[in-house]
Amino acid sequence: MEELRSLPKALLHDHLDGGLRVDTILDLATTVGYEGLPATDEAGLREWFHQGESGSLERYLESFDHTLAVMQTAEALERVGYEAVVDVAADGVVYAELRFAPAFNTDGGLTLEEVVAAVARGVQTASSETGCVTGLILDGMRQMKDSEEIADLAVASRDLGVIGFDLAGPEAGYPNDDHAPACLRAREANLPVTVHAGEGDGVHQIWRALHHCGALRIGHGVRIIEDTTVINGEITDTGPVASFVRDVQVPLEVSVSSNIHTGIFPTVAEHPIGMLYRAGFAVTLNTDNRLMSGTSMTTEFALVAEHHGFGIGDFHAVTRRAILAGFTPWPRRQELLEKVDEIYLDLY
Repeated sequence: MEELRSLPKALLHDHLDGGLRVDTILDLATTVGYEGLPATDEAGLREWFHQGESGSLERYLESFDHTLAVMQTAEALERVGYEAVVDVAADGVVYAELRFAPAFNTDGGLTLEEVVAAVARGVQTASSETGCVTGLILDGMRQMKDSEEIADLAVASRDLGVIGFDLAGPEAGYPNDDHAPACLRAREANLPVTVHAGEGDGVHQIWRALHHCGALRIGHGVRIIEDTTVINGEITDTGPVASFVRDVQVPLEVSVSSNIHTGIFPTVAEHPIGMLYRAGFAVTLNTDNRLMSGTSMTTEFALVAEHHGFGIGDFHAVTRRAILAGFTPWPRRQELLEKVDEIYLDLY
């Protein structure tokens, strides 16, 4: 694991409210007087938050009620943003995009603008200290009706380090089409869009994300495998949507542990990441929710190494692909690519 931890990594899909430190949750709960935690000791709370047996996206998402409950002050948000960058940087991440839904952080009286500013302060401080190049993505939530407002907020917050707009939340019953106007607002303002799709619902959500919402990347996207033919563990043919995703090289923000915990696939060995990667899909590796899935980028690397045969060359490839797919301005990513290439090529 230490060898993998030292490898440079790029992280495109990590939810801020899904990656808090357990001791921070306990500390913030005390500070704000939140008494709803399911456990009051660090070990018990860590065990409760691990959603390895949740079995569905909806159940998995319920655990966020507690992290969000302690993220309602500017001080808490700044701390969480700071610690997120410090933690991923310590795991070898040199490029990170952190996402969150600011509408969930206003119960304590903060405005949406104050929420974004607080997170940005923490992230910018930690980025300066660690050297991890970091950007923020704002989430509009499918189950809510304010996605256009959040898209406008994302556009207006670019000077705070916001680099993209995302649609998140439960897919079933909430078609991407309902939020196409929000995505269009971001796109017309030249702000990149990524959309959660093909996680809790099927290939049609991926198609809508691409062609109705203008997504440049797909969050998760693993159910694209349903539009392929698999024989003896390899993709032998692709349907129209899968062909488009592969041929245009739409980046897939894959999070193996999370996909297992939400019940999309039963085991890591049965996850299609290896097949998709070998078939030429633009696969990237991500954490999604470090707390709820008890994971890190090093853990995700280890899982695909053990179960799907990934080696140094493969980790180099997915890291390069993630940086190339990033939304941070190209000159900064170009510098990172040169550094990452130099490190990995020394390891071949």
